[in-house]
Amino acid sequence: MAEKRRSPCAMSVKAHAFSVEALIGAEKRRRTSGDGDLFPGYEDRQDVLDLPGSPGLRAGRASTSDQGSEADCPSDGSPESDDAPLERPQPVASCAAAPGTGTGEETRVELQGSDLWKRFHEIGTEMIITKAGRRMFPAMRVKITDLDPHQQYYIAMDIIPVDNKRYRYVYHSSKWMVAGNADSPVPPRVYIHPDSPASGETWMRQVVSFDKLKLTNNELDDQGHIILHSMHKYQPRVHVIHKECGDDLSPVRAVPDGEGTRTFSFPETVFTTVTAYQNQQITRLKIDRNPFAKGFRDSGRNRMGLEALVESYAFWRPSQPCPCQEYPQT
Repeated sequence: MAEKRRSPCAMSVKAHAFSVEALIGAEKRRRTSGDGDLFPGYEDRQDVLDLPGSPGLRAGRASTSDQGSEADCPSDGSPESDDAPLERPQPVASCAAAPGTGTGEETRVELQGSDLWKRFHEIGTEMIITKAGRRMFPAMRVKITDLDPHQQYYIAMDIIPVDNKRYRYVYHSSKWMVAGNADSPVPPRVYIHPDSPASGETWMRQVVSFDKLKLTNNELDDQGHIILHSMHKYQPRVHVIHKECGDDLSPVRAVPDGEGTRTFSFPETVFTTVTAYQNQQITRLKIDRNPFAKGFRDSGRNRMGLEALVESYAFWRPSQPCPCQEYPQT
């Protein structure tokens, strides 16, 4: 038994055949009786293998390297090792711990338009909420990678409070200040992307957009909009959920926790809810960057500014036109 356990790690006949002595044409190498049994008739092929550049030599070298690395010295974890017992495969949970790691890495979600979000964040992002519901601008758009192409996923979004405070805008300092404790919590709402469920391949080849999501302050809303309080700070979150773990997903219930759910958030997307914009810089930036505000950027914007200027000086206008003043014909 001792000889058999030492023989695999001893120099094999093939390895010995390519030693320096064999290449320079020395006498036949010494061989043990056990090695002779492993490779019968090896002497007949020796002359061919010793020829420099011969196909037999190249093939012999390839087979020697393969057998020497796999068979001659088995690793501790290989089936040929007597000392290392085989490990039984662990059972796979119903919701995998790392969903969609087809490449062996964690799922990644990248915020699209992050530069614009950062510009708003530096000023203090505000989002309008109405009874009927108002879409967000900028809208949440993400790119998802490292999903399992063949696995089915739900993609969802919810918005949670940043803290338990209520805020007010101080105009003379152009800052948001704490005004008291937050209002009572609102019913949880989750926006499930309409393409859900879909394969990882489908999600990864597109930009996942939540531009149809609407915000409302109507606590009795039955349209599926996200219900929020005005003058509170919120954080949007994106969820990547395994289909098996998303069977209980509902627009009117919180996102289920579990190993099959991955949640992502971005600090620059924090916003304060308002019923009318408080910061004029936010108003200007939204008009300049929102593609749906074209009317404000054109003549409409100038007309609104002129009307506001006239209204601010309304007390100067006489109730009756001066008879000596001539007005142009219209």
